[in-house]
Amino acid sequence: MGLRMIVHFTATNICFNPFNHFSFGFTCSNSNKLLLSKTPSCGIRLKSTPLSLYLSFMATNLHVSQSAPTHDFEATPSLQIGQYDLLIVGPGILGRLVAHTWRQEYPGCQVFGQTLTTDHHGELIEIGISPSLNWTGGKHKFPYVIFCAPPYQSSDYNGYIRLAALSWNGEGSFLFTSSSAPYDCNDNGSCDEDTPVVPIGRSRRTDVLLNAENIVLEFGGSVVRLSGLYISFVEFNLLGFRRSNLSMLLFKGIVECRPDHILNLIHYEDAASLSVAILKKKFGERIFLGCDNHPLSRQEIMDLVNQSGKLSKKFEKFIGTNDPLGKKLNNSRTRQEVGWEPKYSSFAHFLETL
Repeated sequence: MGLRMIVHFTATNICFNPFNHFSFGFTCSNSNKLLLSKTPSCGIRLKSTPLSLYLSFMATNLHVSQSAPTHDFEATPSLQIGQYDLLIVGPGILGRLVAHTWRQEYPGCQVFGQTLTTDHHGELIEIGISPSLNWTGGKHKFPYVIFCAPPYQSSDYNGYIRLAALSWNGEGSFLFTSSSAPYDCNDNGSCDEDTPVVPIGRSRRTDVLLNAENIVLEFGGSVVRLSGLYISFVEFNLLGFRRSNLSMLLFKGIVECRPDHILNLIHYEDAASLSVAILKKKFGERIFLGCDNHPLSRQEIMDLVNQSGKLSKKFEKFIGTNDPLGKKLNNSRTRQEVGWEPKYSSFAHFLETL
């Protein structure tokens, strides 16, 4: 499965994190040549207010500390599940923002978090999420369930999704946060909710997502295909995450990727608000699309960052010519049907708020 890039514009450096997952963002065929050690050594410093940006270009990104206290809530028979209680399977960045938004809509509700390990239960408890390894395997059923866990975290992803579906009581909504990767467009062409998807069997990465989506739809749930996600590290820290020392691909002034590859973005807050809006509507067996409707090329993104004036060193150029192109997403139908608009209308708008 290709590389997934995460871009951090932190107060001390700019770096990329490569992860073996779906290919988005600044992924290039030869980018492994730039892989460095765990400790970044470049000294690109900010001129003024820290521009802390986290770009994952994937719908479900989980990056948390490796030393959080371990707690596990018991799924006891005496536990009472309320009308608006929510189970989040995979409470990472997106899941935590969904929890925050959901509580604003339904004060007093309970939010539960299904995890594969207890590593980050302490963080979840601190922000009011009741974590357990056993919510989806117990006797309790929940009126609202959202599945935010990425495929690479489970050896039996489809089985994990089925357990989540079986934990839904059918009264509210079941939502799977997928990716826009399955849309069959790689020539920088236009793409919307009705664009055909990649045929099963052509690509392992899209097969995983499409098979997962089909399971959710068969159970009467809905799917939201999210474009590239980003968040500032200020928000990242407020969600209870601690930075971990991951292998980093340092930002280079010259990058061997083609500059005209089109990317599509949506802020994590907007992805969360869209997910909550879909959950509340109780659609069932529907597929939606999440993006800001302002597709940008790699070059345009870096030009915006350079023009922001936050960095003392400017990005120079892309020099690639052979890597794939992207797609231009438009989710006007989703917005109309769900009754939703993003807080950040574009990446440029987001930069203006920093």
